[in-house]
Amino acid sequence: MKKAGTCDLNTCFLCQYSIPEWIAAVSDHRQHLFYKKNETIFQEGSPVKGIFFLYDGKVKVHKQWGAEKELIVRFAQKGDILGHRGLGSGDRLYTVSATALEDTTVCYTELSFFEASLKVNPSLALKLMQFYADELQEAERKMRNLVHMDVKGRLADALLELSRLHKALHFTISRQDLAAFAGTTYETIYRNLQEFIAEKLITAEGRAITILNEKKLRRYIVGG
Repeated sequence: MKKAGTCDLNTCFLCQYSIPEWIAAVSDHRQHLFYKKNETIFQEGSPVKGIFFLYDGKVKVHKQWGAEKELIVRFAQKGDILGHRGLGSGDRLYTVSATALEDTTVCYTELSFFEASLKVNPSLALKLMQFYADELQEAERKMRNLVHMDVKGRLADALLELSRLHKALHFTISRQDLAAFAGTTYETIYRNLQEFIAEKLITAEGRAITILNEKKLRRYIVGG
């Protein structure tokens, strides 16, 4: 991690929902930080010292799932907030980790300034509450899928979600990250991808995946 240039004070979650009079304070209290691909932004279990706003790049938000596995909770993109799961009145520890999937730039503010921002900016507080609610619904959906949906269904759901995030039918992701996002193992993902390829639902070469038939892929999803 190293300090980067200044941001435009317009892109990130904090700037978007703060009143104009507060932007000068944001400029004085934020740091613009750069992380290389695969670099850890913050680690699960470490003390919360601040909040991160994704200015450019892509980040995976993940947590330990068993002794040697991880579960990817979500993929964050430009404009998203990171580190908010560590907020609360109890022990302030990050409950997830965040890792840069590509060269990534974030705006960072210390926790005390972010809390002051919430008190001054009603729109920011409301948007954060809505963000929490949406994230909770998505977390509940993923947990339901882990319990009730077979691996093919979870893989199909993960592929369609990645397509939605990238706003394209073609995207790149490592098999290990795809397995962590679908809540299964690398070997199981590899086998089921080959079956999807044989069914002409997708093509896959290296990390590149292209969805050929969204409609048929969606049939594997319970309630999809």
